[in-house]
Amino acid sequence: MDLVEKAVQRLAELKKAGIDAPVAAATPESAAPQRPAEAIPTPERFARALERAQPPDIRTVAPAPAAPVAPAVHVRRQSAPAEAGQRSREVHIDLEALAAAGFVTPQAQRSQIADEFRVIKRPIIRNARDRIGPRAERANLVMVTSAIPSEGKSFVSLNLAMSIALEVDSTVLLVDADVANPSLMKLTHLPQGSKGLLDLLTSPDIKLPDVMLRTNVEKLSILPAGTAHGRATEMLASESMAALLEEMASRYSDRILVFDAPPLLATTEARALASHMGQIIMVVEADRTTQVLVKHALETIESCPVVMMVLNKAPRPEVGSYYGQHYYAAAS
Repeated sequence: MDLVEKAVQRLAELKKAGIDAPVAAATPESAAPQRPAEAIPTPERFARALERAQPPDIRTVAPAPAAPVAPAVHVRRQSAPAEAGQRSREVHIDLEALAAAGFVTPQAQRSQIADEFRVIKRPIIRNARDRIGPRAERANLVMVTSAIPSEGKSFVSLNLAMSIALEVDSTVLLVDADVANPSLMKLTHLPQGSKGLLDLLTSPDIKLPDVMLRTNVEKLSILPAGTAHGRATEMLASESMAALLEEMASRYSDRILVFDAPPLLATTEARALASHMGQIIMVVEADRTTQVLVKHALETIESCPVVMMVLNKAPRPEVGSYYGQHYYAAAS
């Protein structure tokens, strides 16, 4: 067997073993570069090159198992954290129902109740903007309370927040801080059970924008009372609440925060809240709350620099009515 036959046989063996011997691509004779004679492979050199290329031991080489085909997975791209207004859930307040119940709404800005709350809100907004006094940095924290329950503080809180939201350059956050007896979600006809203030105090993973509700009133947001808790009232007097108020006052310094708080004489939590507020509005029901109760309630407010009073349900037929009772509000 000559060298060429050996080379062909060796090439067949290599190919059978899975080794491809390099073969030069065909080149037109006119385009082939000139090479030195010693560089041109001869049959002898080709045979010796094949002899040096040893095939693998096919007895020990097993074919690689085929990789299983994984099912297609569609990965949703995670977006960057949004700003507070973008992350907050939006809810729709039934403004027609509110107007029918005697509340301030954007559609009824010339009503008697709207005019009364224009008078009430003016000094509150001025104090929040001017930031004058010993607690100027918290002048945007406004607490609405009363001496005893059922004097209409939630009614005043919602109307005050709605009226402030109708200002050209004022934004408001309404906070349901009466966690033992929350009522703002019911008054606004919004679904109850939403997370809110108590969840912020019990779950460090929850942030304020996560539980704040944007409404269809452009400049009004609501913070519900949150998930019911066995120690809800004690939480309002906790250090966590104090830290949260500090954060809210600084983080939303351009916004007025209205807190619907518990009555001052019914619980001690309202007194703890009052110590962190920049302004306090105390609601007094006409012909029901005695001067003694009002005096005792005012005595529980120790350090707030601004305290105003609103007379509610006064017997003035020419003013209008609220749930069958005549309503009148005045700030002093």
